[in-house]
Amino acid sequence: MSDSESREEFIQHVETMKQADSSFRANQTHQIEGATVDLGRLSRCGFGEVIFGEGKSAELVTRIIQTQIDQKQSAFITRIDSGVAFQVRQSFTHTHHNPIARTLTVAPESLETSQPLVENELDQTIHAAVITAGSTDLPVAEEAIETLAWMGIAYQRFDDIGVAGPQRLAAVLPQLRAASAVVVVAGMEGALPAVVAGHLAVPIFAVPTSVGYGASLGGLTPLMGMLSTCTANVAAVNIDAGFKGGYMAGIVVNQILQNCDRGKK
Repeated sequence: MSDSESREEFIQHVETMKQADSSFRANQTHQIEGATVDLGRLSRCGFGEVIFGEGKSAELVTRIIQTQIDQKQSAFITRIDSGVAFQVRQSFTHTHHNPIARTLTVAPESLETSQPLVENELDQTIHAAVITAGSTDLPVAEEAIETLAWMGIAYQRFDDIGVAGPQRLAAVLPQLRAASAVVVVAGMEGALPAVVAGHLAVPIFAVPTSVGYGASLGGLTPLMGMLSTCTANVAAVNIDAGFKGGYMAGIVVNQILQNCDRGKK
């Protein structure tokens, strides 16, 4: 075979691959009025596309959800207004709305409300933990918890154990050590993730909140503290991004579960 023939064959192969990739991508998306729904994300990334609800109308959110439900995929919406959530829920049977977290979950079939693990389940169940430094961090933590629940990840929660009362953290450390990933939600100076991480051998996903007085700068101070920490197993996400913290912890736990399943085969 001559060089020119080899070159022509290679070009044809590349074109064939491009066409196949284009067809694959087209089959993974569905165009509706106002959105292009990524239906292939579940197969590519392990979990489906999440809808950011802020600023979207009830009609648009409903259309996106229906597209996912038609493909037997569950839908998860973050930052959704309670009024919009109420309207959307009228179109579906299996829904769960958390007004504190500002989330909405819609399933194609039955949907059970998740509950945190009880203490005697912690050592037997691979799970994530969610910690708040203070009660005012609760909405962000709830968003993380609802994210884990949508992902099907077992979780435990620990509320109001900030560094101002160090004995509170010390009391729950035995239970925390059973978690495979931890989400720490904190405002003010944002010190709690580093303290928690110094006691644990797992990834800590630090979520700064916009809770605090003037010098906390709407969450910038805890964010900078979390990014600057010398504790090696801390990774920070965006301000008030409970979804991102929960999702990161969820994929860590999910990967462990998948490896365990492969090991049993």
